[in-house]
Amino acid sequence: MNLREELTDPIFRRIGMIADSIGREVYVVGGYVRDIVLGRPSVDIDFVTVGSGIELAEKVALSLGRGAHLSVFATYGTAQVKYHGLELEFVGARRESYQRDSRNPIVEDGTLDEDIARRDFTVNAMAVSLNEKSFGELVDRFDGLDDLRAGVLRTPLDSDITFSDDPLRMMRAIRFASQLGFRIHQPTFEAIKRNAPRMEIITKERINDELGKIIRSPRPSVGFLLLDMAGILPMIMPELVALKGVETKEGRGHKDNFRHTLQVLDNVAEKSDNEWLRWAALLHDIGKPATKRYDHALGWTFHNHNFIGEKMTGRLFRRMKLPLNEKKKYVEKLVGMHMRPQSVAENGVSDSGVRRMITDAGDDLEDLMILAEADITSKNPEKVKRILSSFQALRERMVQINEADNWRNWHNPISGYEIMDYFKIPGSPVLAQLKSAVKEAIFEGTIPNEHDAAWEYLLTIAPTLGLIPPPESCLPETNDAEP
Repeated sequence: MNLREELTDPIFRRIGMIADSIGREVYVVGGYVRDIVLGRPSVDIDFVTVGSGIELAEKVALSLGRGAHLSVFATYGTAQVKYHGLELEFVGARRESYQRDSRNPIVEDGTLDEDIARRDFTVNAMAVSLNEKSFGELVDRFDGLDDLRAGVLRTPLDSDITFSDDPLRMMRAIRFASQLGFRIHQPTFEAIKRNAPRMEIITKERINDELGKIIRSPRPSVGFLLLDMAGILPMIMPELVALKGVETKEGRGHKDNFRHTLQVLDNVAEKSDNEWLRWAALLHDIGKPATKRYDHALGWTFHNHNFIGEKMTGRLFRRMKLPLNEKKKYVEKLVGMHMRPQSVAENGVSDSGVRRMITDAGDDLEDLMILAEADITSKNPEKVKRILSSFQALRERMVQINEADNWRNWHNPISGYEIMDYFKIPGSPVLAQLKSAVKEAIFEGTIPNEHDAAWEYLLTIAPTLGLIPPPESCLPETNDAEP
């Protein structure tokens, strides 16, 4: 097969000419070749040359001129050229061997065939020549093209060796299955199950990179189901495994919260490409196993699982070395609040409840609603219709209330500094109690959302918390005269 017509960017001809000028073979390899056949755009292009990849990269960068940026990684024998939005990676053909306690290979110079054979899957083990005499010719030693057309993932060589050498390849197989909708060849999947314990040598950072790609895939549930079936999920996210199963008492059972979680994740993925909203969907129910109780009157309950889940989310982020910045806070917040929209909607969409939800969610209100709507996975169509109808009424009321007073950007009209200055007291928990009482009174509509009304209300409740207004003689003097 010749892919000459697919290599339309002039960069391919240029690199081929440079390689010819120094008597080198050069090939496009790996994912870029795969994506050419699949019709997927890509700006990351890997090149293999039989010889020094660094030398070829240096000559390519020199030929491209000032628009090219060269980075050399001598330790790994690789180099990168960034040019007009493209990332061109160069490496010399090599063969690899591994020690059992490390995934870092011992690298030696090799042939093109040895380089192709060391790759993870047959669909990634194809190469296309760029030299003038054979430009566009496909090198496919392991029938990767057939596997690509059939949507099958298998390893070029012995799967046990492939996965034992670099265990992350097992997650890559699962990630490709989730991203591309491919199926993993059964013998290959059996090898993944046998080698799952080898994941213990992989760093959290590399695991997170693959997890992120699974979560960003069109149907992330595929990846997580495969991780569970392979025995990898218990090693990296036991919180999800704890959700599995259905327990029955007195003829009453609860749903399988693992399957439910994956359905919620797919529902969110259909509505949003926000990776961290998808993380919130994945973790929204992780507090359920710790809060599961059976009540003879109510059946199975999971009281406060959202708040427990919020705390567990923070611990999970720290353990897995996920971002500990605003992304963590965002996911924690949505996990903690994911039941709020349904609670507000089922309680009659009271204005006070809507105001609280708007102000607590802030800029994340729409994401919260997407998560809450995705959380409705009942098999009872009438129940689903009723809840979604109540959500629509909630959305309409949210718009009305926010337009009336911009509650999304609401701030308490009374500040802690103002209270401390008036009562001549230091900061204390009483300040938070007073501000909370003012907030509740405003939300309930007891007082207007105005400073003077809020201050007057605060003075009436301050004595109940042990705060006595100072004598008038102690207050600052005021001058009412015209300036």
